[in-house]
Amino acid sequence: MNAALPLDVIDSLIIDRLQGGFPLLPGPFALAGEPLGLSAAKLCERLQSLLDRKVLTRFGPMYQVERMGGAFVLAAMVVPEARYDAVAAQLDALPAVAHNYRREHELNMWFVLATSTPGRIYDAMLEIEEATGLRVYDFPKLREYYVGMQFAVGGSAPVGRRELVAGDAGAVALDDTDWQLIRRTQGGLPLLAEPWQQLGAELGLAADEVCTRLAAMVQNGVIRRIGAVPNHYAIGYAANGMAVFDVDDEQVDALGQQVGAQPFVSHCYRRLRRQPVWPYNLFAMCHGRSRDEVQDQVAAIRQQLGDACRRHEVLFSSRILKKSGLRV
Repeated sequence: MNAALPLDVIDSLIIDRLQGGFPLLPGPFALAGEPLGLSAAKLCERLQSLLDRKVLTRFGPMYQVERMGGAFVLAAMVVPEARYDAVAAQLDALPAVAHNYRREHELNMWFVLATSTPGRIYDAMLEIEEATGLRVYDFPKLREYYVGMQFAVGGSAPVGRRELVAGDAGAVALDDTDWQLIRRTQGGLPLLAEPWQQLGAELGLAADEVCTRLAAMVQNGVIRRIGAVPNHYAIGYAANGMAVFDVDDEQVDALGQQVGAQPFVSHCYRRLRRQPVWPYNLFAMCHGRSRDEVQDQVAAIRQQLGDACRRHEVLFSSRILKKSGLRV
């Protein structure tokens, strides 16, 4: 797992302040850099350095695949140790695999599949099973309670308003030009003083239309946010635990909302159980500076759930196998 990297004051401010709200206006990097005392060129130079050092995984829009008419699913496999690296390489080569982690559990490889249409998820699962000869267990999302923690340099969860999800919304109609823009920006924005002009030139659009289309996608939820996406290990979050709970089905939605409000939880979902292999229906991703800190966080959640929770586990990640995000 990556250790925290040395960052100066300006790098830290960039990471802490630019994880969302990137201006959809002319000269956005100049506007974003002004409060930091940076010109557009200096801010772009700093961002490129953070990307090169893998402190950031990308800088740009974070897309919500379900609002685009696509689908994603969390899945896991039991991979024999002798084959582990080979299987990881097989999954790394598949565009549908957006993230892949090694976790400390019998189910030791956990990955997210993301596709532009729901039916392709199961095609991707079948492809993995046929290529590896291993069973894929999928855990579809039944309810989303919270997604969106912003990571603070140093490993402490930022204190601030957390927007909980009121309910899962349906797909948004996108035209061919929207899809071209999504494909061009899913890996990040051009680090140029006028990125909208560059994108417009590539796609045959005026710069203001690029901004208008991106703003519409922010408004309708296709884009969760636009900004820096940190590698949380590199900025001080040494421990990452997927906490899973077996919660009474009648109470899980109300309790899931409460768990999602915890400042150290970055994602919180209700997912399908896979009995008898997997009895858990509430998932919460917890992050801290140490395993002990994450264990304390999970203990606090367990107390919050009370008698509605029958059992729980924490699956710590020990290796990032792939982290590329959505590719459509």
